[in-house]
Amino acid sequence: QVRLVESGGGLVQAGGSLRLSCAASGRAFSSFAMGWFRQAPGKEREIVAAISGSGGNTYEADSVKGRFTISKDNAKNTVYLQMNSLKPEDTAVYYCAASRSSSRWYITNQYNYDYWGQGTQVTVSS
Repeated sequence: QVRLVESGGGLVQAGGSLRLSCAASGRAFSSFAMGWFRQAPGKEREIVAAISGSGGNTYEADSVKGRFTISKDNAKNTVYLQMNSLKPEDTAVYYCAASRSSSRWYITNQYNYDYWGQGTQVTVSS
């Protein structure tokens, strides 16, 4: 069993930055592909960024490319999402997820993730 706990959300002005962290319990963290998803009110949950188990392969959605960066520290069992140049449309609950399906590649399909955190709210004011 893997438990995921997100932190780092909050209220920030447009153009500001936040760094989300997701701490994982359990073994074999380095074998888990990880992802960050978000869900805004009235919208479906969407992929934001994903990373392979080793951390060597990453993906960022077009809507955040060049502004958000995902990274993984296997020694600390933690995955990060650095968010820069935030926009009001980035406002959402952000979720961390872990997948046992792949250690070499990132995963973008939310239905291939096995474990989810409780979410952290990010609010960007204009």
